[in-house]
Amino acid sequence: MAETEKPLLIKRYASRRLYNTETSDYVTLEDIAGFIRDGREVQIVDLKSGDDLTRQYLLQIIAEHESRGDNVLPLGVLTDLVRSYTTQAQSVVPQFLAQSFEMLRESQSKMVENMNAMNPMAKMPGFEALQAQQEAFLKAMSGGMSAWPKPGGGTGTGTGGETPQEKSGDDLDAIKKQLAELQSKLNKMS
Repeated sequence: MAETEKPLLIKRYASRRLYNTETSDYVTLEDIAGFIRDGREVQIVDLKSGDDLTRQYLLQIIAEHESRGDNVLPLGVLTDLVRSYTTQAQSVVPQFLAQSFEMLRESQSKMVENMNAMNPMAKMPGFEALQAQQEAFLKAMSGGMSAWPKPGGGTGTGTGGETPQEKSGDDLDAIKKQLAELQSKLNKMS
């Protein structure tokens, strides 16, 4: 977000409806949460009194997510927050939380940058082929499990000809061959 960009102004009417001043339409708490997830700063004000209600609505959004089971805040943190309202720690907690979340944002962005810039596997020739091999292997393995003999005899296929175990074995042989070819290519690159 640009430093000069103003927060999205949401006005609360006497009917408690929330009005987006940029798009001239009504919004819900979930819409506001979406704006925030997209990186927008939001300011919610009471139309009549001009009071800033942003904090109240952000806490309401958090409470709704927590009540739906989207638990981000551990019980211990919530307990400590409640305690901080009745102790001398109240003056320290806001700065601590702000710095902690700033450090979290910075480390997340650095981690994403490092993963994108430093992923040696993604740049390796044949990486896509290796991924395809893994998918084929997992498919063959999961297909083989459903073809195991069922109690009472038989494989449960009810058909003549090639059994699923034989087909799975053929798939496994093909995978082994492809892995050998990939190993050969990797050895040539070294």
